[in-house]
Formats: sequence, C-alpha cells, structure tokens
Amino acid sequence: MKPGLSLRVSQHLALTPQLQQSIRLLQLSTLELSQEVEQMLDENPFLEMATEEAVREDFGLERADTPAEGDPYGAEDGQFSSADNASLASAEGQKDQDFSSVESDLPHDWEGDGSVDMSTYDDAEWGGEAPARGSRSDDEDAPSALELAGVHESLTDFLHRQALSLRLSEVDRCALRFLIENLNDDGYLDDSLEALAVGLAGTEDLEQLEELVHRFTVALRLLQSLEPVGVGARDLSECLRLQLLYLQQQEQGSELLEVALQLCQQPLEMLARRDVRKLMQACGLPEAKVRAALGVIARLEPKPGRRFADVERHVVVPDVIVKKTARKGADGQAQFSVQLNADVMPRLRVHEIYAGALRGHKGAEGHAGLQQRLQEARWFIKNVQQRFDTILRVSKAIVDRQKNFFIHGELAMRPLVLRDIADELGLHESTISRVTTAKYMSTPHGTYELKFFFGSGLGTETGSNASSTAVRALIKQFVAAENAKKPLSDSQIAEMLKEQGIECARRTVAKYREALKIAPANLRKAL
Repeated sequence: MKPGLSLRVSQHLALTPQLQQSIRLLQLSTLELSQEVEQMLDENPFLEMATEEAVREDFGLERADTPAEGDPYGAEDGQFSSADNASLASAEGQKDQDFSSVESDLPHDWEGDGSVDMSTYDDAEWGGEAPARGSRSDDEDAPSALELAGVHESLTDFLHRQALSLRLSEVDRCALRFLIENLNDDGYLDDSLEALAVGLAGTEDLEQLEELVHRFTVALRLLQSLEPVGVGARDLSECLRLQLLYLQQQEQGSELLEVALQLCQQPLEMLARRDVRKLMQACGLPEAKVRAALGVIARLEPKPGRRFADVERHVVVPDVIVKKTARKGADGQAQFSVQLNADVMPRLRVHEIYAGALRGHKGAEGHAGLQQRLQEARWFIKNVQQRFDTILRVSKAIVDRQKNFFIHGELAMRPLVLRDIADELGLHESTISRVTTAKYMSTPHGTYELKFFFGSGLGTETGSNASSTAVRALIKQFVAAENAKKPLSDSQIAEMLKEQGIECARRTVAKYREALKIAPANLRKAL
C-alpha cells in the first residue's frame, strides 16, 4: 500500500480542565468541598480565604504606628496637649488622695471581714506572670472537666473495671481478660473456647490445651456474672437464657419465667415468627402462658453491648435554607424564600499582594508558571461560585414545583422527575443528578436531601398521578393507625389505597413497606 497524505474535517467534544473541575465540584458534598478548598489553599499561593477584618496592606506600613482617627486623647497631630496632660495629672492626684483617706480611716490591725483568707495571697499573684486560678501548671496535659464528661467508656473498659473487684488468681485474671478482649461490639463471644485455646497454645500439647479450655470455662462463668446481663453469650438463645436466669434470682418462684426459659430452648425461628401454635405443641403449654412468656422475652435485650456502642453522630448541615415568608402570593397561598446557607460557602479571593507582585515582574524567570497558578485560582473561585448558583437555581425550581409539600407535608408531594427540572432550567439530567446528590435542604418540616423531592408517579382513578413519596407517607399513616392486635396486611393496604383512588399493587405496597423499614403484619401483631 502506497503511503500518502490527506485532509479530514471532524468534530469532537473535549473537556477543558476548567470544565472538568466544574463538573467535579458540582457533585461534591459540603464536607468534600471543604476538604477540596483546604487542599487548594495549601497548594495554590494565589488563593486565600477572605475575612471580615480590615486589610492591613490598604493602610500601608508608614501609618501602622499612627493613632486611629477620632482618637479622643489626641490632637490633630496625634500628640497630647499640655492642657490635657495637666487635667489628667490632677485627676490622678485626686484619686490617690481619695484612696489614701480611705486607708487612714481603717484600723491598723484590720485584716478583712473574714470572708476571704488574705494570708493565702501575695503580691506575686497579682502580677502579669501570675498563674490563672484553678490552673494546674504542674500537669498541663490533664483533661478538663468537659473532656472527662465526654469520654466514652467502651464495653471492654466497663468489664475490665468490674474484673478488678474480683479476687482471682493471676491465671484466672489473665483468662478473664483474654475473653473480655475477644468479645464483639454486641457483647457476644463469637469463637468457641476450644478455638480460642487452639489459637493461643496450638494443637501440639493436648494436656496444655485441655488446661486452657478448663481455665476459659471458669473465666466464662465469671464473665457471664458481670454486667450487663447476658454478656459473654455464644448465641442469642444463651443470651436470653442468661437474662431470664438473672430475673429468676430477683423474682423467686415466678412460673412465667420458667415458661419463658422453656420457650428459649426451642428453635429461634419459632420465636421470631411468634408461632404460638407450634410453641404450644412443643412445650405442651396453654396459649395464654405462651403469649405471656413471649411478652417477657420481647422485653429482653438481644444485644447486651448496645448501650456501650460509640455511635458517631453525623450532623447534616443544609446547603439550602427554605423559610416561610409573611407575604402571600397572588393565589393567596404562603410564599417561601430560598437562600443558600452562608456557613457552607467558602469565602475565597485572589491574594492581591502576590498577584500585584506578579504583574510588576513580567518577563521574569518562572513568570509563566506563576501566571498559570494565578489563572487556576481564578478558575477555582469561579467554579465554586457557579456550583452554588446552580444549587440555588435547582432548589428554587424544586420549591416552586413542590410548594404543597412545604405547606401540607409529605402527603401533598407531587410526582417529579429529573427531566422536569432539567427542561425548566435548560440543563442536562446528569447535571440535576449531580446537584441533588448529597445536598440537603432545610425546610419547615425538617432537613431532606434534594433527591427526596423526586419520585415516580402512580396512576389514579381520575387519570392523574400520585407521587410515590406521598403513597409511602400514606402507608406509614395507615400502619400507625392500625389495630395492634389485627395489623393490616399488604393486600389490605393496597385495597385502602384503592379506596383513596390510587392504583397500587400488593407487591408495590410490600416494596414501599420494606423501604420504610416496617415489619410484615405477622411480626407487627401485638401479643
């Protein structure tokens, strides 16, 4: 094949670095954006945070030591006049005279009224180098009272503290400590005693292995006698039995606890399903006793270590704040103001001193690289501003479309998809998806993610659509008002929705119920 040259015209879309950064910033959450801003501030010297304080360079170094304007103590030339000096000196002399007259009126042997021990004070305590009262100069790292109050005590620390009060030999104390360290967060011992012994000593010396299993067995009994009750159990059934045995010690001769212990010996699947009929057949007990015992078991704690779990609380900071205004619209309905949360908006600006120095040294070595960094700083500021502008535009469009929600709540939610907002604002659906992900709106009914306001529609008898969010709220309302002894099934809920004019299949009801984390009817039934 003979080589040759040819010309061809084609079009292709290339994402510039500025556009790539704009897309990436748009999909970041508030926390991720703050981390990105901190990284840019560290990397780019032309970028700085704008503060509310007066800029020092605006005044110049030559005026740094001059008195402020309107100084009541200075004349126009910034110095005290002789008349002012005389008046100040006379005033100070009058104060000294008054103070000396007060001292002369006191008896020479007067040492106070007894309310304060003056002997504990000396002149050094009133000087500039005096330590603060209540400070501990000998221990600077000592925690404060607020820090001690906020310290979280884990389950293992709580158990170790109880173990210190037991009189044990060194071997038993070590075995108990080993078992405590092998508990999971719920307070269960996941591994068997044999597995723990093998992991510690191996399988070569069988005599030593048996000795370890014996020590662990003794330590397990000690562990299960500690609080919280049920700790150290190998499974849920043993955990429930330990708690029932503890209640038996508190209430001697309780027949109901005996029945509950018999039920805990049955398969846990029967207890979870509350299959009263099979439990009656397995235990040979009347229905009333079985139901009463199930009520006792339901009040037990399946996870003894739950209250020691260090759950990190995530505080959601809204990006947009919606407030109800006093004025009403032309239709007589309430109006809402939509504004960005100023606390999450970084106040960025270009460092004017560095930028001015760069402008004054054009053509110097490295000027091109620094000019590129300056341009990157300007791009970043523009992209951050564009991100918040887009979030505000989308939020205003959502509020306009879902105004009934802000007035009446979830039941008034309308069907809304991303395409509706995209067509209204002239943006792409992917842009709306990025804006509504991990962005939150504070409303009079609570704080919600922007995606919450979007939902598919279900057909109604009138030919219109009902929002899936409103249907879920209606299902939640039905379940909250149901008879606890006769809970509503998914089919009954579907029929109730049909009576409201909403066509919703039983499988759709089951899907919405599971999304709301509502148990099925057989598990919601009260005993």
